[in-house]
Amino acid sequence: MNQIRSCGCKGCRTCLLCEKEYNLNKKGFFEQFQDLNPYSFCPKCNKLYPGWNCFKILEDHPNHSNDGIDFPGMLVQLNFLSVNEGEELTKSLDELPWCDSQSGRRKQNFGPKTNFKKRKLQNGNFNGFPISTKFCQDRFKEIELLKEFQTIEQCTLEYNPDKGASIDPHIDDCWVWGERVVTVNCLGDSVLTLTKYNGDNSKYNLRLVENYQDQLICNLDKAEKLDLYENMVIRIPMPNLSLIVMYGPPRYQFEHCVLREDINERRVCIAYREFTPMYLENGIDSDKGITIINNANEFWNQIDTT
Repeated sequence: MNQIRSCGCKGCRTCLLCEKEYNLNKKGFFEQFQDLNPYSFCPKCNKLYPGWNCFKILEDHPNHSNDGIDFPGMLVQLNFLSVNEGEELTKSLDELPWCDSQSGRRKQNFGPKTNFKKRKLQNGNFNGFPISTKFCQDRFKEIELLKEFQTIEQCTLEYNPDKGASIDPHIDDCWVWGERVVTVNCLGDSVLTLTKYNGDNSKYNLRLVENYQDQLICNLDKAEKLDLYENMVIRIPMPNLSLIVMYGPPRYQFEHCVLREDINERRVCIAYREFTPMYLENGIDSDKGITIINNANEFWNQIDTT
């Protein structure tokens, strides 16, 4: 559908508002995933266990029904934020302007201008991040996996159940965004759903991963290991106040999404992106990343911008 919609949806993306207004009948991914074998990730032992309800799997720990399947490349740290920190962080974000986004979401984006198709990167008006969010980035340094993480883009996302908010299966772009995809859950429980990617490596700029594959934190899975996930849907719990880091195989060899059916209350999260090695020191495009990296170390006072 190419018609301009006031809700923010474009193309094949829809929300409850435009589906009602334009009488759109879109089959959701939830129904499609029911034909697959569901497995859920337990953050306390980093393994997959049979079952759709990942929060039930988490509650069952350590009394799981079987030995489970190792699933490297996912970190779910419970209680990354305290209850008070989550409330104050959400309040401070709500004091900043929101923009309508696709599939019923709203967003606040702080980062450089990117054109994934043309592979063009510009600083634009990027001048750093809101000071109220600085403590999250500071706390990354306390986590072994994120000690050297340099945030380049910080994007706040709001999922509203009244709009049927969701995000379709995808892989984050591999030309500019690096291996670790980080999410801080500020408000509301939800679930990240993964399925093995079987598409062409020209999509998502996946072909470029070959240029820096030897620098990845976690080795990618071989074909024989990937066959294990062929008819599987994987459910990752994203509890309120938790931190999620996706890297290695889940980052590059699986599409991830947030289903409409998993948004039962307002959800607010902050997604963090880093550069690929190509834009870091000694990378082939390091000169294009210098200004952006410098600006990414700045934090501004929200009061001065309102």
